[in-house]
Amino acid sequence: MSPGHDFARPSLGVQLTGDGAQVAVYSENADAVHVCVIGDDGSETRTELDRRTGHIFHGFVTGMRPGTRYGLRVRGPWDPASGLRFDDGKLLLDPYATATVDAEDGTILGVVTDPGSFDWGGDQPPRTPLAETVVYELHVKGFTKLMPGVPEQLRGTYAGLAQPAAIDYLRELGVTAVELMPVHRFVQDGHLLDKGLRNYWGYNSLAFLAPHPEYAAAADPLEQVNEFKGMVAALHAAGIEVILDVVYNHTAEGNDQGPILSLKGIDNPSYYRLVDDSPEHYFDTTGTGNSLNVGHPAALALIMDSLRYWVTEMHVDGFRFDLATTLTRQGGDPDVHSAFLALIHQDPTLAPIKMIAEPWDTAGYQVGGFPADWSEWNGRFRDDVRDFWRGAPGMLGTFAQRVLGSPDVYESSRRSPLSSVNFVTAHDGFTLADLTSYSEKHNEANGEGGADGESDNRSANYGAEGPTDDVEINRLRARQRKNLLATLLLSAGVPMLLGGDERARTQGGNNNAYCQDNEISWFDWEHGDDELTALVRALLKLRREEPALRPDWYRGAPGTGPRTVDLRRADGRRFTNSDWHRPEHRAIQFVLGHQGHATFALLMNAAENGVEFALPYQQRRVWRLELTSDDRLDVDTARKLTLAPRSFALLRSTR
Repeated sequence: MSPGHDFARPSLGVQLTGDGAQVAVYSENADAVHVCVIGDDGSETRTELDRRTGHIFHGFVTGMRPGTRYGLRVRGPWDPASGLRFDDGKLLLDPYATATVDAEDGTILGVVTDPGSFDWGGDQPPRTPLAETVVYELHVKGFTKLMPGVPEQLRGTYAGLAQPAAIDYLRELGVTAVELMPVHRFVQDGHLLDKGLRNYWGYNSLAFLAPHPEYAAAADPLEQVNEFKGMVAALHAAGIEVILDVVYNHTAEGNDQGPILSLKGIDNPSYYRLVDDSPEHYFDTTGTGNSLNVGHPAALALIMDSLRYWVTEMHVDGFRFDLATTLTRQGGDPDVHSAFLALIHQDPTLAPIKMIAEPWDTAGYQVGGFPADWSEWNGRFRDDVRDFWRGAPGMLGTFAQRVLGSPDVYESSRRSPLSSVNFVTAHDGFTLADLTSYSEKHNEANGEGGADGESDNRSANYGAEGPTDDVEINRLRARQRKNLLATLLLSAGVPMLLGGDERARTQGGNNNAYCQDNEISWFDWEHGDDELTALVRALLKLRREEPALRPDWYRGAPGTGPRTVDLRRADGRRFTNSDWHRPEHRAIQFVLGHQGHATFALLMNAAENGVEFALPYQQRRVWRLELTSDDRLDVDTARKLTLAPRSFALLRSTR
């Protein structure tokens, strides 16, 4: 049959029907596309997609059914100088594959799945409001790999995360959402394998619609998809949302020296952004060798189809977009009106879904630059809170902005504090325990001579590098960890807790453990700081129960009612403009109220000496201590208290 032109755009990927499947592949520049079904014995049966609608090759492939393994061979010119890298000698992965398997020769094949094979029962997304959301960033494998209570054969898997031991821990801690580090099918890096290391973080995606098979307990690719769905259903039943950390900014195919695995061999110039005057090279703002061509409809369609698939078929609740700024670069510069952002904004399937941007890439920092219905990882919160508590001078005013939800970043564009995803630590960098134990990174295990990882960590060891038996150093480190977590969980915005920080998890000073698929990265459940864990549970319980501690807005518009926050100096007086930048001023109190509910006083002292605080006074008001990092604090409920060096206290008013 000769190629024809249909009016309807075929759905890309594999659509089961009758005794086979309709298969459609986008390629603007190819001459022919063949679907290659791979038999159990390794044999290959080719079917040419003999119809063409626009730039979509499509046709019927007999005998395809759930479990069928397949790949694509795409014929066209091999002309790298023009950006064309067709080679039908290579078996390529369908970018719309919903499951994958590795062939014996290392080729990654797609596997046909059956969307109707999983019974979701009464699954309902929690739809937790942003104002009540607490995000817990975790790695599917690392969280349960050593977890007691999870059957050994399920540890480190989707099924392991669905186990009662894992879910009960999350629920008792008080988080409302897990943010899973990349679970799209990714590829191991050859240079890491050569050194005996592995890509642990997974920011090397290849298939945007398929779960990574190494995190599944099931060997069968169809069961792997259902295992992921079962994990989502189990978390939902516990009231916990599932947010995916997604990597759409680049793929594992790298630069012009990288492998041809999928998009590069299907339609390189449509899916990747090439250098205008040198199309054999790739435009790269990701640091990985390539950037997806988000100015092209095919690349945008792949992203949007992937997002909708994970929402409708896999029931996830949100996305955190790695290096999201790259996705807004249509013509080179970031654009808040880019097609990527516009498509998401108008899509009804994605309207109720949480969208979180990592608002930077290797060429730009865009905190505050995303639309109003997005939240953003707020790197300024991380940096300024670290600086304040380690004693950097002149930080008080900036620190107050962070606690208030960063109005200096968001208020001018009429965005609320819920635009800010606050974090002190994340997967990339020191853990909280290491942030307070090391002044320098210690990445020797990565095999890069210590050249990798961030050097400006705004960390401190407080007198000894790494573990120490010094009692006073350890007491100070413990206080600082409590101070940082209290700041995170009592600030306006959406808090994100790095998994394990509540237990003082350490990576031994490694601040770039992307290649450490071992005990350096896995959660150590035998050792942990129970006192710190108890504090986090108490903080989250208070945040959940008290509206004053999780406001949508800290600053009320004129005429909207009483002030919800009052900032005071330690002596109880209001700040003057000259106070904020004085290097000696390192103490502050926030009086947090909500009409009809309790009022709280949050006292913070980052000075190296004790500071006397004059408590806010109203007739018949009595202050009662709720939580503190000062284990020797004596509260004078009448008017004053002295807070130890580098410590916080949270007090509740009673009448």
